[in-house]
Amino acid sequence: MLEIRNLSAGYGHGPVIDDLSLSIARGETVAVLGPNGAGKSTLVNALSATLPVRKGQVLLEGSDLVALTSDAIVRRGLVQVPEGRRMFAPMSVLDNLMLGSITLPGGKQAAEEQLQRVYELFPRLAERRHQAAGTLSGGEQQMVAIGRALMSKPRLLLLDEPFLGIAPRVVEEILQSLEVLRGDGLTLLLVEQKLDIALPFTQRAVVLIKGRIALEQTSAELARRDNLESLYFELADEVMA
Repeated sequence: MLEIRNLSAGYGHGPVIDDLSLSIARGETVAVLGPNGAGKSTLVNALSATLPVRKGQVLLEGSDLVALTSDAIVRRGLVQVPEGRRMFAPMSVLDNLMLGSITLPGGKQAAEEQLQRVYELFPRLAERRHQAAGTLSGGEQQMVAIGRALMSKPRLLLLDEPFLGIAPRVVEEILQSLEVLRGDGLTLLLVEQKLDIALPFTQRAVVLIKGRIALEQTSAELARRDNLESLYFELADEVMA
């Protein structure tokens, strides 16, 4: 479904990710792991065109996205849930969600149908739909951010560190909703630092170190490794060697 070929992107003079290639099949759930500064967020920002690509290709169902705007990429079905949630705090939960339907074909009826689907996945949002989004808990705000992305009916959902600062109970609640989406065939790319969250949920994992893929395995294989807590340090040493 998604084919990333020799991708380079970054800020300022030097690339943060360089010559990175990765394939994701339709319906697959893939974790992008790595320490701070590894290039995880740079990768998803480049895929969604919030950061310019310096070289390489990003192919979605065979069509290159590199020259497209962020809005055009959303219309093609690739949607990002950005780190930090980035919602409009004074606006209601409902209004924040409806912003995600701007690119959805089918008009008001299609938006209403998708809204009901979001409410099924996150019942709390239905209860709080008239509440200002900024008054919600961090976990509830993350539900709004994911729900807003789902309003565009994506085929591939990019989740950038969605569980930062969220209580474990709410993390589990969100993961259960994502599990339903995975069962529906949605392709998911999860950027995460914590292996104990990412590996049980995903099918395959890639570990980024200094902007390059240092390891790629099934999530089950990676979870069986000894000294998993020191994985990033070991891979960093290998990259530097």
